[in-house]
This record gives sequence, structure tokens and C-alpha cells, in this order.
Amino acid sequence: MKIADGEVELRVPRGYTSFMKSLETSQLKGFSRATVSSRIDEVKRLTGVDLSPASTGGLMQEAADRFVENAVGSFGMPLGIATNFIINGQEVLVPMAVEEPSVIAAACNAARMARFGGGFVAETDPSITAVQIEVLQPKSGAAAALKAAEARLLALANQAQPGLLQAGGGAVALKVRECVGSEDRMVVHLMVDCKDAMGANTVNTMAEAVSEDIVEIAGGRAGLRILSNLADERLVHVTVSIPFEGMKRGRFSGAEVSEGVVRAFEFAAADPYRAATHNKGIFNGIDAVLLATGNDWRAVEAGGHAYAAVKTGTYSPLSTWRIEGDTLRGTLEMPMAVGIVGGASVLHPIGKACIALMGIRAAGELACVVGAAGLAANLAALAALSSEGIQFGHMRLHARRKSS
Repeated sequence: MKIADGEVELRVPRGYTSFMKSLETSQLKGFSRATVSSRIDEVKRLTGVDLSPASTGGLMQEAADRFVENAVGSFGMPLGIATNFIINGQEVLVPMAVEEPSVIAAACNAARMARFGGGFVAETDPSITAVQIEVLQPKSGAAAALKAAEARLLALANQAQPGLLQAGGGAVALKVRECVGSEDRMVVHLMVDCKDAMGANTVNTMAEAVSEDIVEIAGGRAGLRILSNLADERLVHVTVSIPFEGMKRGRFSGAEVSEGVVRAFEFAAADPYRAATHNKGIFNGIDAVLLATGNDWRAVEAGGHAYAAVKTGTYSPLSTWRIEGDTLRGTLEMPMAVGIVGGASVLHPIGKACIALMGIRAAGELACVVGAAGLAANLAALAALSSEGIQFGHMRLHARRKSS
């Protein structure tokens, strides 16, 4: 992602020329009015994945007991399918686990709008995660000494996780930050390519493996050894361009809605109080997909909000919106540390099924879907705010829930 003159230029997506498995369409006419069993049958027909176990939560008591300490059962969360998505030219059905009635409907509507411009384009950076080793009271010249020993320290870290090295990942660099908060604190970042894993346990193990050697070289004494959730070298970049024709909303023209979306973004860019709610709307989409696929939504939220604070020096919106000619253009850039190996993404049967129904074959592909869902949720909220108001459809769906 190159930034010039305050504008974001999207590169051609790397590595996803055959993005996911092919799907004939994500536009499912009458899907929202069908019965639950009919929806399950249609998803199975299109993807070959049977989601019927989701009707009981997909997690039996014995499995719940293996997941958490002191388990007493499972807490059910509604699982739905967001339709209409095109991501990198491919039709995608997006699973979302969320209790809020309007989130999935909003995502479907925004994805329908995005189709007027060819859908969402997304790419990801390599899966680089930083694990921090704190060194207290380092000796003079410690930074240079550590850099001189970088190759040996990387090899030592990789010995702790040979499976990751065999998969093409592993520790790739050492970064040293001096005087972090005080002259007596140095922080060493071990940069690890986690490939298709989120990587928390992996990188923490590697940090433990090299910390004694780092302290011996740097002098002083060891402090904390833990990954950072501010994964600012593991970003997802999403863009969407929608002609005004696709932005029409009731009695409001596409130009009016588009201009309202831009004004709403400008409000968020000027006011952190508004930016917090702007970004919450993004996470409405992101968290729902992360939950459905068994990923750590807490880590992604922490990284996203931290990135929103540090990228401009003040808390700011993660997405941007502007008008180019007769087209509304939106972009999203944020950390996206997700995985399709390890953790609940492979241990939870519904998480596995949700990854399978999208045809996901790499963590980067999942990151692209999650990012697109976040930008879609943001678009839906801003479009509603700039036209009939956020409560119009929101409360209608709430009323539907109460009456059922």
C-alpha cells in the first residue's frame, strides 16, 4: 500500500490469483424469507458444506469442557450468512455469528451496493507478528551487539518451532527499540512469519527460547516476553468503488447518500468521540466473521483500535471515504492477525465448517474476507445515517425479533 498526497493507492492483490474456491453466485433470491432448514440446504447445495450441526451450537458438553476451565455448558450465538459479496472477483457467502439483528442484513445490503462497482478488492501483507522481549537496564552498546548477533538469535528462535520453519515461516528479523518510556528500558521485537496461523502461542514460545541469550548480549535483566497485538506489519487493505447509481437509497439519490457518507467520515476524522463509533461499526462486520471462524476477535479489536490511535497520532477512523467523479470510494487499512490452523478455527466444528464453506485455503484469504465484511458494515451504517437514519431499519429488525 503506497500513500501519496494523502491518498491510498491499492496494489493488485498478491498471491490470490485463484482466490478461494469458485461459487456460482452469492446472490440468493428469497434467502432471507426462507426457513432455516431451507437456507441450510441451499448453502450445502452451493458449497457442499453441511451447517445443520450449527442448529444445536455445534459444541457438545464434553468439547466445551476441553475448551475452557470450569466449563458448565455453551453459550449459543446466532449464525447467519451474508449474501451478495464479491471479493477479488469471486462470489463469496460470508458466515457471521452475531446477536445484533441488523448486522447481517446491513452487510448484505452493502455488498449489494458494492456489486455495482465490481465488489471489494482486498490484499494482505505477509503474516508477520512481533513478539516483544523487554530488557531492563541494558548496557551501553547493547543495540549494536544484538544486531550483530541477529542471525544466531533468529536461528535459535526457529529451533523452538521447527514445524513453522518447515511450513515456510519462522523468525525473519530482529528490531531493537531503545529508551522505551525511559533510558532503562529496551524492547526487542522478534519478527515472525506465522504463515496460516494467528501465531500467539508460537511467537511466545520463540520469545522464551531466545530471551536468555538476548539478555546475556544486552546486559541488564529480562522483563516481559509477550507478543504485541498491534500487528502493524500484518495489515489488510480493502477498497470499494461504487458509482452513484448503486448508492441510491429510497427517496435519496446516489449522489446525496455518497456525499452524506463522506461527511460522516469527515466528522469521524475530526472527532475521536465519533471515530470510536465509526470504528465500532467496522467491527460489527469484522467480529461476526471472526467469531464464526473461531478466530480471536479480541486480539483483532485490540490491534485495530491501537492502530487507529497511532497511525495519525490521535484516535482516528480505520476507513476513509471520498468522492471521485460520480463514484464513492472507500478504503480500509488495519491489522488483521487471523489464522486457519491452530486454535478454535480447527477445534470448533462450526468454525471449521464456516472456513470450508468460503473455500478458504490461506490465512490471507480469510483476512481479505474479514476486512471486506468490516468495510461493508461501515458502508451500511454511514449510508443509513446519511439518508433515513440508522434507526429506521435497525428498529424494524428489533421489532421483528420481539414479535417472533
